[in-house]
Amino acid sequence: QVQLVESGGELVQAGGSLRLSCAASGRTSRIYAAGWFRQAPGKEREFVAAISWSGGSTIYADSVKGRFTISRDNAKNTVYLQINALKTEDTAVYYCACVTSTGWIGIPRTRSAYDYWGQGTRVTVSS
Repeated sequence: QVQLVESGGELVQAGGSLRLSCAASGRTSRIYAAGWFRQAPGKEREFVAAISWSGGSTIYADSVKGRFTISRDNAKNTVYLQINALKTEDTAVYYCACVTSTGWIGIPRTRSAYDYWGQGTRVTVSS
């Protein structure tokens, strides 16, 4: 079992920045990759970014490239999502998730690949 707890979401103005954190606990040695998804009101949950737990490789959704940066601190078992130049369309609940299964080629983007999820942290961007 892996537990994930997100933090850092808040109300911010467009153009501002935020850093979201996701603290992992439990059997963190099983984590293959960790990622962020988001769900805007009335929309499906979508992939945002992910990072491999060991090597630090990253992938991003095309819609956030250049503004979002995912990173991790293995010593703290924490994954971060730095969001710059926030837009109103970034308003969503942001979820942290991790992959503990093996056999993947690269880092998965699909929700079904992620075994454990946090409760989410809300980001609201005002114009």
